[in-house]
Amino acid sequence: MTDVQKDVHITADESPKAQESSLIEALKTASRLVPRQINDEIALAKLELEHKKARVGGVAIAAGLALAFTALLVIALVVAAIAGLATLMPLWLSALLVSAAFLLIIGFSGLIGYRKFKTLLPLLPEQAWRGIRHDLGIAKEGRDFDPATLDPQPLTKEEKKALKAEAEEAAAKAKAERAAKEAEHGPKANENELIERTTARRAHLMTVREELVDQADVKKQANYLIDNAKGRAKDVMNLAAAGASEQAGHVVETVKERWKPLAVLAVSAGACALLLRKLLKK
Repeated sequence: MTDVQKDVHITADESPKAQESSLIEALKTASRLVPRQINDEIALAKLELEHKKARVGGVAIAAGLALAFTALLVIALVVAAIAGLATLMPLWLSALLVSAAFLLIIGFSGLIGYRKFKTLLPLLPEQAWRGIRHDLGIAKEGRDFDPATLDPQPLTKEEKKALKAEAEEAAAKAKAERAAKEAEHGPKANENELIERTTARRAHLMTVREELVDQADVKKQANYLIDNAKGRAKDVMNLAAAGASEQAGHVVETVKERWKPLAVLAVSAGACALLLRKLLKK
């Protein structure tokens, strides 16, 4: 039986206890189905993105061809400019002049860009970031915080190698954990299997939702509570009646066992009463 078939199998009963159990079972089933549905939807989205990546590759090829032909167009225009100047001067001189013009444009643009980029350094707001870290340090350690720790200390080659080795080890460990988790869950489902599985589970979730709504009805829950209270009260009364009858039987048995001493006690009490009466009359 597959996971979907196991999920779809739900039993129901019309009695109050069965209604409570079915409500709990429905909640358990919903809590089990929802994470699986989300995981399958994410896996399906990943597969669709992989298909779109292949299409994006075709778009990238077309864009690359367009850029290549644009570059050839620019080259043709440059050749045309050189050929036009060649009508006035030697060919080599015209090509040299066009190249010099391009060199001047590249150098001037690069110098302007470098100066503008230099004014932006550092890219992060250094003082603000340092102030935030300073405030966090004070909030965490109080007066024991050392602001000197905010300034980065230069690392030696050995320390850099050690940090790099730690990062590589952590990456390898994470990769091994992911591989172990994937192996634990078994082979990945293809797109058709994911679609079928999510469709079946969606129908099951609809059934569970309807059952939850039905079981969460106020009237049904009130009737269940009333029936439950009546049953408990009846049980208490039965127990009380049974206890009373048992106690009465115990009293009767005690009287049967001790009737002789009780009779002697009654006769003695009567004789004492008569004697006291005669004494009082005198």
